[in-house]
Parts: sequence; structure tokens; C-alpha cells
Amino acid sequence: MSAPFTDNNEELRRTVRRFLADKSPENEVRRLMEGTEGFDPVVWKQMAEQLGLMGLAIPECYGGSGASFVELAVVLEEMGGALLCAPYFSSVALAATLLLASGDETAKGDHLPGIAAGRTVATVALAERSGRWSEDAVTLEGTRTAAGGWRLTGEKHYVLDGHVADLMLVVARTPAGVSVFAVDGAADADGLTATPVPTLDQTRKLATVSFDRVPARLIGDEGRGRPAVAKMLDLAAIALAAEQVGGARKVLGMAVEYAKLRVQFGRPIGSFQAIKHKCADLLLEVESAGAAAGYAAWAAAEDNDEVPAMASLAKSYCSEAYFHAAAENIQIHGGIGYTWEHPAHLYFKRAKSSELLFGDATAHRELLAQRIGI
Repeated sequence: MSAPFTDNNEELRRTVRRFLADKSPENEVRRLMEGTEGFDPVVWKQMAEQLGLMGLAIPECYGGSGASFVELAVVLEEMGGALLCAPYFSSVALAATLLLASGDETAKGDHLPGIAAGRTVATVALAERSGRWSEDAVTLEGTRTAAGGWRLTGEKHYVLDGHVADLMLVVARTPAGVSVFAVDGAADADGLTATPVPTLDQTRKLATVSFDRVPARLIGDEGRGRPAVAKMLDLAAIALAAEQVGGARKVLGMAVEYAKLRVQFGRPIGSFQAIKHKCADLLLEVESAGAAAGYAAWAAAEDNDEVPAMASLAKSYCSEAYFHAAAENIQIHGGIGYTWEHPAHLYFKRAKSSELLFGDATAHRELLAQRIGI
């Protein structure tokens, strides 16, 4: 396979990077992470209207641009480097992906145009108290009403941007098996309570969502939600790997720049063998992560049989590469790297939280072994 990124992809990268440099500098990240909503609605609107980022990988027939998963990976990599505080991942990489995988044309027509235009903040509620990102762990119940509709009862945990979502796609268990439902966000749904939860990584907001017989709309066929959820999880893992590569490249750049500027014993610390070796090892690891994420994004764009294996490979490798790079960045900075005022801890916390999201490296290596038959 040739390199997945074309000249057009690199131009997209430069455009998004310039936008994020202006809209997501460190001081803005710190302001938003301390707030309840966790994002700036004005910037969200600009992302949709000026750049068309929400609809990038949504087909044109649903109001999107019809680009591929490779373009989405480029955008997510830049967002990871900028620590963008916004419900982009939850709306685009999760909700839009699940809708597209559902095969429900009515649901896609109802919801994807709003996501593409930036009018709808959406998310997916899957994990529960066990913390497992798997259809098998779902216990939240979907039951029919006397009028033929559906109601959801139970609780979901670790719901990305659940407290600000206008649309929530909920994975529930019905008599026929795993099913997917759409419910209105916390502001509009009767019986739904979304409670923000404190997290290590304040730049990515999570919520616990309680459902007390909440009215819901079935997406797809009852009991046939498992394949769509499985596909969403694989694509979400690839998307997160791309975001992790962006963060890893950022902290590598921070470490190298500091090693050039910090002087000890009359020499830049980057001239010492120990620091040079750290930076060289990190470069190899980060570039390898970029190759893994890039290949996985290409496989997703081609929608080929390699997607499940490449999703687990990319997620496991990129998780460990990002966390290692973030930790070594702090070490290279020394004492200043441990301070609240320095941005190193923001990336360290994002690296740790994204390592655990959708399953850690160990879980994905086990999945990879199963998927390649060893």
C-alpha cells in the first residue's frame, strides 16, 4: 500500500492546524476544561460552517462532504495535537458512524443532516458500570409500550459529552437481543438524567446517564444491533488512534524543543547522550504509531476485511506510544514538567484517558490475537 495521505490531505491538515492554532490555544483549552459544557458553541458553529468538519465523512446525500475515513483521521490527528475541547469525537466518530452502520435509511435521513451541519450534538451510550466496551456487557433494558413504542430503563456510564448531547444513541437489550435506540438529549427527554462526572482528563467530558422509562425510537431491526455496534467500535478505535498520534507528535515536539533550549553545565541538554537517545527512541515509536494509524484509516476507507485486526493493532500500539511519549516529555522537562502551569500534564492525562477508552492495549492485543487466529 502507498502512503495514505495525498497532497489534498496535507492541505486539509494545514487548514485545520491553522484553525485550531487560533481557536484552541492552551489558554482556551484550560478555560473550557474548567467549565461544565466543555466546548465553545461559537467555535463549534465555525467548525461546521467554515470548514465543514462535522460532515466530512458523511455521504453527500445526508448533507455531508462524502470524504473518506482517511480525511477524518487527518482532522482527528490535528485535534489530538491541539487538545480540542469539543463534542466532535462523540458526534462524528461515534454517533454518525453508528447511524451509517445501522442500515436504517429513515434514521440516517432524520439525524445525519443535523450532525453534518453542526446543529446536532450527538453521542453513543454503550458502556455500563462494568466499564466494558462490548455489546455482551449491555444490560440496560428496552421494553415495548402498550402503544407499540419503546422505553429504556437502566444506567449508562462513561458517555462522552452525554450532558450536552441533543441526540443519544443508546445500546440496549431487548427480548430479541442487542438493539440500538435514539433518544432526545437530557434537556428534552422525560426520565433522562445526565450527570457530568469528574475525570482525570478534564479536556474530555464524560457523563453518567440514567434512564427511567425514557421514550425511545428503535433504529434498525430489533435484536440486530450487534453488527452495527461492533463496526462502530472498530472505527472508533481507529479514529482514537489517529487522535493519539496527534497528541504523541505534539509532546515529542515539545520535548525536542525543550532539549534544544534548556542549558545545563554550559550545554543544551539535548547534546547529552541520555536525552538524545530518549528523543530518538520516541521519534521511532511515534512514527511507527503514525504508520499503524494511517494504515488502519486506509483500511477503514476501503471498508476491507482488515478493519477489525487493524483497529485493535492501531489502538493497542498508539495507546502505549502516546502514553510513553507523554511521560518521557515530562521527564525531559524535569521539574517544570510537573507543574500545573506547564501543558505537559494536560497531554499526559489525555494520553491516559484515551488509553483506557474503548479498551486498553492489553484488551486490544487479546482481540487482535483472536481476530488473526492465534
